[in-house]
Amino acid sequence: MKNYLSLIKFSHTIFALPFALVGYFLGIHTDSFEFGWKSLGLVLACMILARSAAMAFNRYLDRDIDMLNPRTATREIPAGIITPTAAITFVTICSLLFILTTWFINPLCFYLSPIALVVTLGYSYTKRFSGICHFVLGLGLALAPIGAFLAVTGEFHLVPVLYSGAVLFWVGGFDIIYALQDEVFDRKNNLFSVPVYLGKEKALMLSKFSHLLSASFMIAASFMVKNLYPQMQFLQWGGLIIFLGLLVNQHRLVKADDLSKINMAFFTTNGIASVVFGVLFILDFYV
Repeated sequence: MKNYLSLIKFSHTIFALPFALVGYFLGIHTDSFEFGWKSLGLVLACMILARSAAMAFNRYLDRDIDMLNPRTATREIPAGIITPTAAITFVTICSLLFILTTWFINPLCFYLSPIALVVTLGYSYTKRFSGICHFVLGLGLALAPIGAFLAVTGEFHLVPVLYSGAVLFWVGGFDIIYALQDEVFDRKNNLFSVPVYLGKEKALMLSKFSHLLSASFMIAASFMVKNLYPQMQFLQWGGLIIFLGLLVNQHRLVKADDLSKINMAFFTTNGIASVVFGVLFILDFYV
């Protein structure tokens, strides 16, 4: 179990999970919907299963590439800890369980579940032909707030769509930063990324612009939430300010000529930003 949790980087679930909960709590505070442990459990199961399938599929597809890269050669598949057959079996089981779980939510989620899998699994192919791979990854995680809201209400709404837009550009921006450390390797092996296309300096500029777009979506969503949910007071604004401040901070940590703090910028800063915003947002419904 420990090896499989490492394979899918389960700790990285912290990025999108709070936004899935934001979508869920927006849904239950819309009209006549109510909180339920069953519905919450199904939402969390869908998110974890879809992400696990996507991450394991990425590791499976990249196994030969990972073997050549000193930074990734110790990952479970190239290191022989988990076999490729076991990994693809894990992907299949998670994918089927994800579709099955949506069946118990509502028909719309069930019908859309294959599309969600195509997006989340399809990311793994994009770096073989396009530098937009970072934003495809962002799109996969951006399904979390929309999907959770749909699971509760069975309907689309602009607010979770705005939060999904924020997640798309937030994840795309910090994935560009993360890709800086593989720029030389990717170029030598004909892999595509923004740093390969633009170089480190311009890649960081695009990452900043992406995070500016993310901030714009977050601010727009916050104003709309305040209008639609009168019980919301100041906590969501506090969470927003902290989230935006940590976006700025990660760009202070990483420079084109100094990548030593990438892990702090990638995992620590973004993980804290997501959790703090999600917790304060949800508390604002009840405090």
